[in-house]
Amino acid sequence: MLTGAHFLDGDQAACEGALAAGANFAAGYPITPSTEVVERFAARIPTVGGTFLQMEDELASSIAILGAAWGGAKAFTVTSGPGFSLMMEHLGYAAMTETPCVLVDVQRGGPSTGLPTLPGQADMMQARWGSHGDYEIIALCPNSPQECFDLMIDAFNLAERYRTPVLFMMDECVGHMTEKVVIPSAEKIEIVPRRFTSLPPGEYKPFQAGEDGVPEMVKAGDGYRIHVTGLTHDEQGYPAMNWRGQEKLLRRLVDKVRKHPPVRYEERDLEDADVVVLAYGITSRVALRALQMARAEGIRAGLHRPIIVWPFPEKRIRELAAKAKAFVVVEMNYGQIVHEVERLAGGKVPVTLVPHAGGTVHEPEVILKAIREAAQ
Repeated sequence: MLTGAHFLDGDQAACEGALAAGANFAAGYPITPSTEVVERFAARIPTVGGTFLQMEDELASSIAILGAAWGGAKAFTVTSGPGFSLMMEHLGYAAMTETPCVLVDVQRGGPSTGLPTLPGQADMMQARWGSHGDYEIIALCPNSPQECFDLMIDAFNLAERYRTPVLFMMDECVGHMTEKVVIPSAEKIEIVPRRFTSLPPGEYKPFQAGEDGVPEMVKAGDGYRIHVTGLTHDEQGYPAMNWRGQEKLLRRLVDKVRKHPPVRYEERDLEDADVVVLAYGITSRVALRALQMARAEGIRAGLHRPIIVWPFPEKRIRELAAKAKAFVVVEMNYGQIVHEVERLAGGKVPVTLVPHAGGTVHEPEVILKAIREAAQ
């Protein structure tokens, strides 16, 4: 591992984070602005042992990592908007089959081909609801190359802890900005190992969960005969095509995240804040400048930045809604996460969206204007 201080862009740092987490398989298809993640992985993986496959498209990439995970690998893929849309079927399949893996989406302006080389944040609701059916998702959102390294490790750890796909929602600015990234020595990095069963083949059931709702795994080639299907299935993995089987399975898939939700956020100057500015990714860094300008004018404003965006930090937003005068939500889209804030605020305080179509970041003065109006 490349320990020490380095100047890396976010894509490169995400690759190093994946390697530090123990990733030994990646499959991908070139798409701006995410390609640098797997370009670096392809160059680095022969030095540590593992495999990179360039696939024919994003559909092949997203199913390849699921097969690799069942073969025992820690696996991930990377993409951007159009490819992310193609991967949605396999995201649902991974949730249904409880396959631990990481999907990186370096967001750009959309829809469709949109702005391939310029930033956006309009995939956030697709991350939560993109595949069909009921499932819970875990999604992280870094705002710096250092966090691209640190949170990529966390993404793999969460995938193993919950036995679920985890999304890593970058944006083009964070992916392509170069900053100092400190990579610690291996013994200082906490890695969550895969929970392999100790039961013999005759007793093991691949979808029998413990108290935390998460089953243990096996890998292909170890002598276990298992059935893995996207159909509604029982604990043995065999199809259970009835409403009782559906209720039992989906309740566990949802509850294993809802009952033990991973929560992480950063806050600045909220102790006395009348106006709570909520922003994430690169937008949070621009919003911080606007907050400094507001404070200089005597406006009591503070920042809430979700780091784990899904599950959304519902408890904390309700707490803030009980004491703040207003929310200002800053997004590089025309309104996505703002709907969660409105829901949790429950009409108690006004919620103002500061939208942006993407392609560039917000001007701090635009955010400042919204903070001034919210503070009145």
